[in-house]
Amino acid sequence: MNRFDVAIAGAGVIGASIAFELANAGLRVGLYDAREPGKEASWASAGIISPAPENQSMISFVPLSRASVALYPAFIQNIEKQSGRSTRYRRNGTLEVVLSGDAQEELSTLITLHHGLGLRAEPLSAERARELEPCLTEELEAAILRPDEGSVDNRALTEAVLEAARGKGVQIFAGNGVEAIWRESDRCRGLVLEQGKVEAEWTVVAAGCFSAKIEGAAPYAPVFPAKGQMVLMRCEGVSLEHTLWAEHVYLVPRKNGQILAGSTVERTGFDRDVTIAGIRKILNAAVEVVPTLEKARIEETWAGLRPDSPDHLPIIGPTDIEGLLIATGHFRSGILLAPITAKLIREWITSQRVSVDWERLSPMRFLEAAQSQSHSA
Repeated sequence: MNRFDVAIAGAGVIGASIAFELANAGLRVGLYDAREPGKEASWASAGIISPAPENQSMISFVPLSRASVALYPAFIQNIEKQSGRSTRYRRNGTLEVVLSGDAQEELSTLITLHHGLGLRAEPLSAERARELEPCLTEELEAAILRPDEGSVDNRALTEAVLEAARGKGVQIFAGNGVEAIWRESDRCRGLVLEQGKVEAEWTVVAAGCFSAKIEGAAPYAPVFPAKGQMVLMRCEGVSLEHTLWAEHVYLVPRKNGQILAGSTVERTGFDRDVTIAGIRKILNAAVEVVPTLEKARIEETWAGLRPDSPDHLPIIGPTDIEGLLIATGHFRSGILLAPITAKLIREWITSQRVSVDWERLSPMRFLEAAQSQSHSA
């Protein structure tokens, strides 16, 4: 039987980043995945690094997002140095485009929201926005420049993090999925695998939308999949400098000239089908923002399964089972939150203290809610 200081279920960008961080702290780490490491939600992402909230539910973890953005330059530097691979990190900012007739009111509301959250945001006229991105539609009413934001090639990053973890001594076990938490009384002793068991002083469940399928983890990680379809394209004459963000689509430039367009949010279980309806929705919205993309060549389409939670917030922290931690439910923010998630889990395991308040994200919130409902019934 293998024995580690820390056993991690899930070898996506979250699990791999945690493993790398812990190995850097001198711990022996085993990383387990039923499939090829890094080929689930991390592989299907857009790689946007933005702390700006997409909706009301995301406002509460903006401080966590800001902390992660601040860590990103050093995180990338460490990963690239250890792995010897480029992650194609860009910090060119985001242009949020406003197409509605009530542009000035919408602009004012968004600027006030961003400034209130401590985020840099600059209102731009349509003319100024088109100076920055000449391909933008003539229908543009106004825009917001969010200069501190960036993007990374999520696939390159995931591969680099896994390679960096290996370089630090992390043992990665592909094709040996986790079936259950190995629990004895109020102590987690490790993981029950498809092939045997692994013993560890600390156990971390970071299996994305599959976390709830691990026996014993569901009360703390009641996550479920949210499908997102994506389109990768290339278009002669269109070269974006910024990530473009609109109400129904985002466009992310890659360093090799490709443009990534996404994304749908579909509650269809573990279905990964790419559909005409989903791709058409993305393409119509993309052409509305950048009309020239009507001539683009589609190079790839895919669908990924993001890990969502009942309150749409990440689930990060210890449980009432000694030695068991959860790190999942990142929904559309897994790439964004990888550095801070890894740092917080490392801090807790090595010192039982954390540098950022994570109480709102505790796995115990679901168990406590279920107990409260049971008592009131």
